[in-house]
Amino acid sequence: MSSENADAGREPEESSSVWDVVVVGAGPAGASAAYAAAVAGRRVLLLEKAEIPRYKTCGGGIIGYSRDSLPPGFELPLKDRIHAVTFSLNGKLSRTRRSKRMLFGLINRPEFDAGLVEEAQKAGAELRTGASVSRVEQHGPAVPDRRTVAVVLADGETVLARAVVGADGSAGRIGAHVGVKLDQVDLGLEAEIPVPETVAEDWAGRVLIDWGPIPGSYGWVFPKGDTLTVGVIAARGDGAGTKRYLDDFIGRLGLAGFEPTISSGHLTRCRSEDSPLSRGRVVVCGDAAGLLEPWTREGISFALRSGRLAGEWAVRIAESHDAVDARRQALNYAFAIKAGLGVEMGVGRRMLQLFERRPGVLHAVLTGFRPAWNAFAGVTRGTTSLAELVRTHPLAQRAMSAMDRR
Repeated sequence: MSSENADAGREPEESSSVWDVVVVGAGPAGASAAYAAAVAGRRVLLLEKAEIPRYKTCGGGIIGYSRDSLPPGFELPLKDRIHAVTFSLNGKLSRTRRSKRMLFGLINRPEFDAGLVEEAQKAGAELRTGASVSRVEQHGPAVPDRRTVAVVLADGETVLARAVVGADGSAGRIGAHVGVKLDQVDLGLEAEIPVPETVAEDWAGRVLIDWGPIPGSYGWVFPKGDTLTVGVIAARGDGAGTKRYLDDFIGRLGLAGFEPTISSGHLTRCRSEDSPLSRGRVVVCGDAAGLLEPWTREGISFALRSGRLAGEWAVRIAESHDAVDARRQALNYAFAIKAGLGVEMGVGRRMLQLFERRPGVLHAVLTGFRPAWNAFAGVTRGTTSLAELVRTHPLAQRAMSAMDRR
């Protein structure tokens, strides 16, 4: 449906003053939501407080589910294609597994995010950067009727919409408005380290995953041309211990002598199972909804998939003429999220519990048991998921049952 057709039958002043969908946040989730709503022919405004491109603390791994969720024809700005993974247990018992087929790709977030925003704009969405949202109102003097949501910006401007998608991060305003509840918070620390060509060649096509000394922690090295993205993640609460892990990790890799161009930190937050995903005509997706895989803390595929769903259901919410129908559509969105990503998160929580208790067992299985490596490769390629493995693989089912009895 074209934008012209979408506006047919509306009053001219209404069409120009009320957006069908306003998306807050232009990361992968927000850009995907804006793209989905714009492709449906709706008037879409994408708000972003920063200027684009901007840096985000993120390993930048693009697994199969991420590739499958991209707009048609989108060219990934890959910095490397990964065919090998080296696993180590706190720097020891290192072993490399290789694959003839690509396991996953690596990107830099500034280029990737900017490309997704450009696709949303090509589809018809309008972008406004430097727009910080202070609050959302669904009742009160700023709201002209029950079909409208008021998005109030920091400079006092009010933007009106028929539906709002919150994709402004786990500490954003929209998640707070919806009442998102979080039950797992982790601290990720990362350094972007330029290296000589000889070092870069040694890492090309291979990543390192190190199971760390803090329960539930791990580190990674992701090669991106002449730069290595090196990071660690662990449960929030021991920031000094997490920083020591990163420093020790970089040191034993022989990278301590290279000066990082960027050193950054970031909190990842997973939603509680009973956390809401909507309130009235407002829905949340991606980090704003606390949607990411609890064990690996992988978030890009969750952002892309939930963003697309949020954009599609926001169109239906925008078309709703009363609160009852709007709530029905919002509940349908929540059901779609819980039936797919929610199930994957449930399995990820159980995997994290197992990993926290027995990291050595997990390391031994992944490096010494070919079916486990094949399962890992399948997840990274997107041919299967943790949830599908538990549902269909007898060994995985027995392992989960044994863990539940402990």
